[in-house]
Amino acid sequence: MQLHPEWLVPQWPASPQVRAVFTTRAGGVSRAPFDSLNLGRPSGDDMAAVDTNRRRVAEAIGHAPVFMGQVHGVDSVELPQAEPAVAGRPIEADACVTSTPGVVCAVRVADCLPVLLTDESGRVVAAAHAGWRGLAAGVLERNFQHFEMQLARLPGAPEPGAVAARTIAWLGPCIGPRAFEVGPEVRHAFLDRDEQAARHFEPRPGGKWMADLAALGHMRLQALGIARIFGNDSSPGWCTSGNPSRFFSHRRDSIALGGSGRMAACIWID
Repeated sequence: MQLHPEWLVPQWPASPQVRAVFTTRAGGVSRAPFDSLNLGRPSGDDMAAVDTNRRRVAEAIGHAPVFMGQVHGVDSVELPQAEPAVAGRPIEADACVTSTPGVVCAVRVADCLPVLLTDESGRVVAAAHAGWRGLAAGVLERNFQHFEMQLARLPGAPEPGAVAARTIAWLGPCIGPRAFEVGPEVRHAFLDRDEQAARHFEPRPGGKWMADLAALGHMRLQALGIARIFGNDSSPGWCTSGNPSRFFSHRRDSIALGGSGRMAACIWID
């Protein structure tokens, strides 16, 4: 495995057979404004360039990532095969889970929050694409439920109530709390489910709010009983919008540049 030196490798206490990486915009062939490692086919980029970029990632990690058709929903799918598809089109889902070695769970992001999960024994891995809509609607809860079910089918699995305590999570880069201005409907979507979410919104003039997406993700994982959470701590270095030389950002780039690329969070069992 030969990863690009500018890609992020999670610093977390996962089992040695669990591998994970978050690609940045470095290492690809796409031209501006998608320069250079754009992995998003629906982005407006040249399809041949995107396919070349995806092949480069597959060559670097030794396996082809499974890219779903993400729809900002809550559906989670099991990935025992290399490419989930129906009539040649990717299955529409925003989260996935597998216990099959060599199958790479992957989610594409360009401001949304990527969340990776594994159990401490390294027998199951999962990935979720958590934009504000999916996060508010329960994509992490659905993915963790699927994660528990997958683990329960394996020999020596912990009791369902003990899974969370043995789960490790990593949050990747997303739009940060200094850049994510939202309307009151976004705040209400979270408060309707948990009033404690109010502490992750700061008021702005005109009835707007600054939202801390990573902190909201932390809160949802903690509510599930997952205490070992690593990665994005809402500090500026994790903000996709605030680091244009390193990260794509849909909100920052789409209006200013006419388009934005996509990065990927990948996790698999070696």
